[in-house]
Amino acid sequence: MKLSIVIVNYNVKLLLEQCLLSVEKACANIESEIFVVDNASTDGSDLYFNNRFEKISFQCNKENVGFAKANNSVIDKVSGDYILFLNPDTIVPVNCFDECIDFFVKHSDCGALGVRMIDENGIYLKESKRGFPDPKTSFYKMIGLHRLFPTSRVFAKYYEGHLSENKSNPVDVLSGAFMMLSKDALRNVKGFDEDFFMYGEDIDLSCRIIQSGFKNYYFADTTITHYKGKSTSYKSASYTKHFYDAMKIFVKKYFFGKKLTMYFLFAGIEFGRAIANFKRLLF
Repeated sequence: MKLSIVIVNYNVKLLLEQCLLSVEKACANIESEIFVVDNASTDGSDLYFNNRFEKISFQCNKENVGFAKANNSVIDKVSGDYILFLNPDTIVPVNCFDECIDFFVKHSDCGALGVRMIDENGIYLKESKRGFPDPKTSFYKMIGLHRLFPTSRVFAKYYEGHLSENKSNPVDVLSGAFMMLSKDALRNVKGFDEDFFMYGEDIDLSCRIIQSGFKNYYFADTTITHYKGKSTSYKSASYTKHFYDAMKIFVKKYFFGKKLTMYFLFAGIEFGRAIANFKRLLF
């Protein structure tokens, strides 16, 4: 079995270095290939990694083409039986890839796999597993009912709160921070939708994997560390624009033709954008 790993970097060269060191250790007993795509970083990433990792293929873009397009740019080069899209601000344990591949082998219906994630303080990240963000699920999250009823199948569906973080299960949506696909699943979905510049592309890809006849699995038997959001400031104007623009693209794609639903979803998105901009200006 061969594993192909694709990492898109943007201004986190030191975190990427630690990520690659952990990846190399985890690949010790696996045939593998590693591709790093730098999305026009301004922190000197291109010079920093010049000849630093001889067995890793580096590609430096002259402009930031977005997360989806950067990942897709190397899909034609990968030759693995499994393809992992991995964030540069992650650390994987030594046995991570062995256990993930073993899970794929034992579950023939598995098209994509995500893992249990924690932040740098050891706190579980709820986005490790998510439900499809339909209007009802999104509304319950927006008004905070998922916090009041964190294990409810209905009110906490956005984070699949009714499913234990310590037990593997099929789920609707996986995180793009760690998303491992089988070769067949990747061939079916043909990569990320490049209409998404940043954010939302993992939700869309998860949905298309299910539509193609495979399942997405949350795999709880290995845990990675995700230094969440280190390449993007969640208080920046750029984050607000890309995040809410991605939500509108998703709505247009999955609720097209449902005019009333789209109207209320767009209204909610613009309300969220306005609140986010107000908080950014205020603080």
